[in-house]
Amino acid sequence: MVATVGFLYPGHSAEDEFPRLEALLNEAGAQVRLPLTHTDIGTDAHRVDALLEMGSVDRLKAGLAELAAGHPVEAVVWACTSASFVYGYEGAQEQARQLSAAAGLPASSTSFAFAGAIAALGVSRVAIAATYPEDVAALFADFLKATGVEVVAMRGSGIITAAEVGTWGRDEVARLAGEGDDPAAEAVLLPDTALHTVAWLPELEEALGKPVLTANQVTAWEGLRLLGHRAVCPALGRLFARPAVS
Repeated sequence: MVATVGFLYPGHSAEDEFPRLEALLNEAGAQVRLPLTHTDIGTDAHRVDALLEMGSVDRLKAGLAELAAGHPVEAVVWACTSASFVYGYEGAQEQARQLSAAAGLPASSTSFAFAGAIAALGVSRVAIAATYPEDVAALFADFLKATGVEVVAMRGSGIITAAEVGTWGRDEVARLAGEGDDPAAEAVLLPDTALHTVAWLPELEEALGKPVLTANQVTAWEGLRLLGHRAVCPALGRLFARPAVS
């Protein structure tokens, strides 16, 4: 039976990651569909005010209506890290709750996907290698700390727009991960769904010698987890080297 998870994705920066994720998972025998609908990004800026507006429930509901019209999905995930953690832990919970109520389906967001993936890997100390400005990256660190994760290092890159992040290739991503790593970290997190990373996950993990969790990777994992779908796909890194549900 095919598991179908719908994703609400802001703008048009790295949406091609989701067809790649679907293809790799299906090549590994997972039997999934990962349809995506774009939400109105509003102002493309990694600023708190813009992110709060980007993640507003009204914007998500508009995208949800479009998703439901085109795809019979079984769960939905808000595929955005910054416009979920910017609300804080409790605010992000409320965002997901309202999304679930509007959809009548299990729902989550990329921020909770990171927390769940960290727990699934059995690690507790992480380094954040973010494309965001430092103040926004610090809000992600605060969110993770609220889930019991220890953030041992944090690096912001000062990039304001998702459009610029979407232009980064292999070399920029590898440099971000390497510079954001820390010897005390058990995993390195790259928290931006505008960033292309899926093609290089095993390479990044081999270079750093530890798990690397990236936004689109964990978002897909979270959607399958909501359905209790056990997907094993080593091409998507250590997170997918084990079933998505413990």
